[in-house]
Amino acid sequence: MQLIQTLIARGLLADADRSRANDALKAAPGFPPHQVLIDKGFIKEEVLLPVLAQEFGLELVDLSHATVERDVLAAMPQKLVHRKNLMPIARHNGTLVVATGDPFDAYALDELQTLTGLHVMPVLAPPREISRLIKQYFGVGGDTVAALAQEAAGGDDDIEFLEALETDDSEMAKAAQEASVVRLVNQILVEAANERASDIHVENEEQGIRIRYRIDGLLQNQNLPAEINRFAMAIVSRLKIMARLNIAEKRLPQDGRIKMRVQGREIDVRVSIIPMIHGEGIVMRLLDKGRMQFNLKNCGMLPDIYNTFKQLIDRPHGIVLVTGPTGSGKSTTLYSALNEIKDETTKIITVEDPVEYNQAGICQIQTHSKIGLTFASALRSILRHDPDVLLVGEIRDVETAEMAIQASLTGHMVFSTLHTNDAPSAFTRMIDMGVEPFLVSSTVEGVMAQRLVRTICPDCKQTYVPDPDELPLDFPLRPKALKPAPDIAVQQGMVEMMSAAEKGEVKLWKGMGCRACRQGGYRGRTGIHELLVNTDVIKELIVQRVNSGIIRHEAMKNGMITLRQDGWRKVMNATTTIDEVARTTAGDIS
Repeated sequence: MQLIQTLIARGLLADADRSRANDALKAAPGFPPHQVLIDKGFIKEEVLLPVLAQEFGLELVDLSHATVERDVLAAMPQKLVHRKNLMPIARHNGTLVVATGDPFDAYALDELQTLTGLHVMPVLAPPREISRLIKQYFGVGGDTVAALAQEAAGGDDDIEFLEALETDDSEMAKAAQEASVVRLVNQILVEAANERASDIHVENEEQGIRIRYRIDGLLQNQNLPAEINRFAMAIVSRLKIMARLNIAEKRLPQDGRIKMRVQGREIDVRVSIIPMIHGEGIVMRLLDKGRMQFNLKNCGMLPDIYNTFKQLIDRPHGIVLVTGPTGSGKSTTLYSALNEIKDETTKIITVEDPVEYNQAGICQIQTHSKIGLTFASALRSILRHDPDVLLVGEIRDVETAEMAIQASLTGHMVFSTLHTNDAPSAFTRMIDMGVEPFLVSSTVEGVMAQRLVRTICPDCKQTYVPDPDELPLDFPLRPKALKPAPDIAVQQGMVEMMSAAEKGEVKLWKGMGCRACRQGGYRGRTGIHELLVNTDVIKELIVQRVNSGIIRHEAMKNGMITLRQDGWRKVMNATTTIDEVARTTAGDIS
């Protein structure tokens, strides 16, 4: 209550909110009062923490670049690290400097001083920053591993399973069902979901278990306590039980699925297990339904590509293909396209393997190859269901390709994906499958190739002047002495930037690293796109079975922007960096 009075006196809390704030504190006994006010939206953390620091006479520290020595970590009892969210950051002359997010909990600091025999000097820091540093130095799930080592048990209510789990009475199953093992696996999944990871890699190696999260397209190693290696088998068994797999089978690959709700968000986890020389390797693909928004305007297309693609998907019949490697956002683009054209007068049916996201207003079919329900067989039946638009998850063989072509010839719009490196290769890929060239040329209306690049963190974005010698040879804003390529810059109305480039004054953007992006300089991803629209000339080239390079040359003459060029456009509009475009695309061959 005194905190509320202080905030009102400082003008940081309206007097009209006094009653509501008091009620919020009374309804949460035992919780830090400042955290209650932050969670309930009365005040922001960055505003309240300086006030607390001043009231308690503590230093407010920034832990985003903090490094901690080993002897400092060794002096800290782990149970207090995790239970009280206390992080040691320095030690000198018998004094242990400890970061806390709750200055009201004096008992925790007294307990720490008793256990260590050192003088404890508290400093104040955001609780999330303290938790991040704890995970960095003590490992993901470190509190649970400590509990396991002491044969302690605990629960975790962060995960709710949407399907009942089945188990047996074997020793492996019993070990996997130990409360602390359950809690440890749950923590791994919760941490991955909170870090926006798309995949979790659990790898058994000779020296022990390794866990990596794929965040924004790149794998990031997770620091783990050494003691976790003792429970590697139990972790694998627990994941098998969650995915409804055979925990006794260790010789063959297995695939399963986990449906769960994490902190109120529904998440599907596709689980793939493969036996390796040091044990089973597990990869889990996380599909966070709560965070997915299928909106074509949010896919990262620049206006010219968006407008052309919109015209393609609005056509009454034909085939539109989206190509790219696994994890390049093809499904997101197709779902967004379906949502763009979906209405009460249109019947849309999809055939997918697997159905990743349930979409209202769209009829979705899950293939089952073991019982003969393949893409091709499903398409045969779908055509008798009076559809207007079809989505085929992937064209994998000639039978599926021919059925998709038959559907387009009978007046349907068909969307699908292919695995090719660029848009022109889609035509030659279908011909290589065994489809007649004249059928490919007459039905495929357009091909979109795409990749995902990391976007610059908006919180720490800054301009910089690059070294001209380090700019790629095909970058449009190279200084005049190095042959600039003005066409793309002019297309985007960047004449001023082009003029600056000719004077050697190129300015670009990069992320400097901050708390929001975990010092990486990037946060989130966006697409870069290469859209090829079929023309009469290209149709003739397809019938003649020419190679994809000739088709590519003709498409570029007609104005096609390549993946590389679209990437440079996003560098010039401050969306991404040169390094990201160079990492995900190959240079254009003229």
